[in-house]
Amino acid sequence: MSKEIAVIMGSSSDLKVMQGALDILNEFDQAVHVEVVSAHRTPFAMLDFARDASANGHKVIIAAAGGAAHLPGMVASATDLPVIGVPINSSNSIDGWDSLLSIAQMPKGVPVATMAIDGAENSALMALKILGISNKELALKLSEHRKSLKEKVKKMNDDLK
Repeated sequence: MSKEIAVIMGSSSDLKVMQGALDILNEFDQAVHVEVVSAHRTPFAMLDFARDASANGHKVIIAAAGGAAHLPGMVASATDLPVIGVPINSSNSIDGWDSLLSIAQMPKGVPVATMAIDGAENSALMALKILGISNKELALKLSEHRKSLKEKVKKMNDDLK
């Protein structure tokens, strides 16, 4: 099975947050490539990953990073694939705000779709929506997922009564 979605992290400590994305991708039966790729500690490996991502069968990259959070932007600068950035509230972060701003404030021409701080689940759903544009089966699963969210809200309201 092709691993169309790659989830990369600046550190293995980011897995605590990114497990939420992996759980969502698993629910949708998506094979996923997971790897630690540090923009600062392994910059050449990061560039190799970004340049080779498409050839390796990836179609969307989710990149999570805390602190200075350069990983999503640097990967986006070296690939034509869509990159979804997840700012992590890590031990070396200022409540995640520095990470959020590092990812969101990309220069013109190098876009990164930026999620909320620790927004792993939404990063997975965004990646699935991107793939769903050309995958009708996946688009149908996403539609069913959205309907289930409506049902959850209906149940919440019923429980209030």
